[in-house]
Amino acid sequence: MKRKDKAHRVGLILDKLYPETPIPLDHYSAYTLLVAVMLSAQTTDKKVNQVTPKLFQYADTPEKMDKLKLEKIRDIIKEIGLAPTKAKNLKKMAKQLIQSGGMQPDWDFLESLAGVGHKTASVVMSQGFGYPAFPVDTHIHRLAQRWGLTNGKNVKTTENDLKRLFPKEKWNKLHLQIIFYGREFCSAWACDGTVCKICTTCYPKRKKAVKTKKS
Repeated sequence: MKRKDKAHRVGLILDKLYPETPIPLDHYSAYTLLVAVMLSAQTTDKKVNQVTPKLFQYADTPEKMDKLKLEKIRDIIKEIGLAPTKAKNLKKMAKQLIQSGGMQPDWDFLESLAGVGHKTASVVMSQGFGYPAFPVDTHIHRLAQRWGLTNGKNVKTTENDLKRLFPKEKWNKLHLQIIFYGREFCSAWACDGTVCKICTTCYPKRKKAVKTKKS
């Protein structure tokens, strides 16, 4: 089966399972989404959603975050992985936003902020500002390999491959659909490439577990 055919079948399965794609991180502005995504690195969305209500009670704008003491930020997010580093980045990022006039729907600008990489910027551009983007994290990267949609050795190559396979107007939704599907059916421990519907659809004759490359 050609890669384009696999992509088509993957899209059909995901559209049927997830016609609606609510953003899993609680937020109410592009800025609070940025903060939530920054906090989500190496941490579950569930844990982030438990922490951000208190954080946003004190600092739901760059100006309020800038005025909040570093120790206070660190104490609020202490249950999240890499809390000390994330607290410093939130503080520095708030100052950068104030100095530059606030949030801007621009990749280069977002990636220039403390603690913000390409994937985080892509999430904010797509889910916060509505621009076409295809954020690829480690799990999406491994799923794309497992499903035969890419042979890329890193998330950047996988992102480019997925963008070529799927229409631009579907990127924002598809990113979330793959996340939802991976968590429910095709996680590292729930599917070895021979179990879930997408794996068996893309590779109906696959008899052995598939090993995906580590990013």
